[in-house]
Amino acid sequence: MAEIRPFRALRYTAKAGDIASLVCPPYDIIGGGEHRALLAQSPYNAVRLELPERSAAAAGDAYAQAGATLRAWLSGGVLRQDTDPGFYLYEEEFDAFGERKKVKGFLCAVRLEEFSKGIILPHEETLSKAKEDRFRLMQATGCNFSPVYSLYGDEGGATAARLDALSSGKPRYGFTLGGVTHRLWLVNDREVLRAIQEDFRDRRLYIADGHHRYETALNYRGWKREQGTACEGDDFVMMLLVSMENDGLTVFPTHRLVRGLKDFSARELLRRCAEQFDVMPREDVGTARAELAERARAGERAFAFYSGGAGWTLLTLRDKAAVDAALPGRSAAYRSLDVSVLHSLILEKILGIDRANMAAQKNLVYTRSAEEAVASVRQGKSQCAFLLNPTRVDQIRDVAAAGEKMPQKSTYFYPKPLTGLVFHRLDGGVSARAVPVSARRRVAAPTARRSERSESKDLSGGTV
Repeated sequence: MAEIRPFRALRYTAKAGDIASLVCPPYDIIGGGEHRALLAQSPYNAVRLELPERSAAAAGDAYAQAGATLRAWLSGGVLRQDTDPGFYLYEEEFDAFGERKKVKGFLCAVRLEEFSKGIILPHEETLSKAKEDRFRLMQATGCNFSPVYSLYGDEGGATAARLDALSSGKPRYGFTLGGVTHRLWLVNDREVLRAIQEDFRDRRLYIADGHHRYETALNYRGWKREQGTACEGDDFVMMLLVSMENDGLTVFPTHRLVRGLKDFSARELLRRCAEQFDVMPREDVGTARAELAERARAGERAFAFYSGGAGWTLLTLRDKAAVDAALPGRSAAYRSLDVSVLHSLILEKILGIDRANMAAQKNLVYTRSAEEAVASVRQGKSQCAFLLNPTRVDQIRDVAAAGEKMPQKSTYFYPKPLTGLVFHRLDGGVSARAVPVSARRRVAAPTARRSERSESKDLSGGTV
């Protein structure tokens, strides 16, 4: 099934400075103010590669500027490629929903597969504009700067045991930013790499985040083949792989804001909702998320409607047959999603916001902050807001396994993996089958001692 390989990452050298000043979030969550702050933080911050179009220094072709920056950093010794291929274990520790959590996975190169093969499965629709942006950046740089975030099944816990043993020693990087502690370990022991590869011989991968990056990698591979300049690395993309059984996996909801509709009436909207929903007024919008969570635990499809003032309205689906009628041919997994119910029965049917409108974000915009959604309505920027529960990981898996895609912005995995810890250079970064995936010998979980040996080489191949 999925073919994973170790790769020789590009990483910052000591010349670049402290790693915490060099990393940045992935491109799609960097606001203008944060972008300026990252540029000021270090002349070598990864944002100069990840998001060049917002850089004041990127005169003319911003993508060409990113390519020139990458070449300058390589020639100047700011970046250097690891001598040996490896996997890069990555852990994030954070607070969410009143709990301290950890998510641990590993960065590797994964062979690109068309979705139709059922080996790597998407769960969400993508936007053309974002794919064009990422494609032009890949053309100019030949690199993956941010990983695709994917999930895999590990019911027996074999891979989790390996990763825990390999990460028991001191990490190569360890620092805290924005309340999230990041740790990275390098593993390049050949026997260990082979064992992890064998774990994935019969596994599918489910894209959690980074659909645009994955589809861009497919497009880039096709373009390189058309140009007659393809190399083996073009068949791979950098991924962060995390087990679906990891109890730290956290998905935040993405709320919907409606704006710019002619003749919008909250009263008329609720009147029509009453035909298929239980419509229950509440006095304090501050209680919305807690009550939504209770409804989710009860297995109900519910969301909060807010149109101003102190109160809000709980909408709970009463007529489940209406969803079946509105979504003929869709799987039970797809019809069970709160976001599917909201989009089909209210946004499309009642408000007339069709899929093309949603894709263009003409009358519908998104936020992961409930406070921001409420404030937008109170300030008159939006006519109303719908607050949702987060989509569960098992729902993501089931929709993807059914060969379907959720509406755009259905999930928000938190925290996002940082950009800048490792880069994946396509022309020569992938192991040329140095650790064959065809081997059938199973290898026992490595010990912590082996993990320490596997980290014995620095960026230039010397000892630490």
